[in-house]
Amino acid sequence: MSERDFEAAGEPRTVWEGKVVSVDEVAFRFVEDGAVVEREIVRHPGAVATIPLEDDHVWLVVQPRQAVGEADMLEIPAGKLDVEGESPEANAQRELAEEVGKRAERFEHLKSFYTSCGVMDEEIHIYLATGLSDAGADADEEERIEVVAWPLDRLDDAIARSKDSKTLIGLLLLKERLAGR
Repeated sequence: MSERDFEAAGEPRTVWEGKVVSVDEVAFRFVEDGAVVEREIVRHPGAVATIPLEDDHVWLVVQPRQAVGEADMLEIPAGKLDVEGESPEANAQRELAEEVGKRAERFEHLKSFYTSCGVMDEEIHIYLATGLSDAGADADEEERIEVVAWPLDRLDDAIARSKDSKTLIGLLLLKERLAGR
């Protein structure tokens, strides 16, 4: 047992609920000494992100991210796990079609990670998508997305330009994978 082991100390209380996230006040008790701490936790349904790899390029998107004041954020395609019962892989396929207009024959799970584990429970699952073909799908009407075929020989430029965590992790995983070819 570690001095950091903890357990719930009472029921969480939802103090705010929005369209995508909610905020809970939660009490935890450290097992070793019984000390109780309270935390505010942002609850998020989670997300998937894909690295659509095709021949000599990867498909990326540029879109506005109002929360951080960026009009042209360079990202890998992604979306919330917001359809009940839909697997992360099925969600990745749907988001790939909606954002890039592509379908993948193969999805390989590369990594799952927490985006900001000090305050939020959002977990993102990153997939490498290969065997791409064109797929028609209706884009989300609220999204303003530019689709970019980014050359693999300029992958370092995309990594340097991006400020988005899922994109940085995904592109670094891709770079590592390509170096091992």
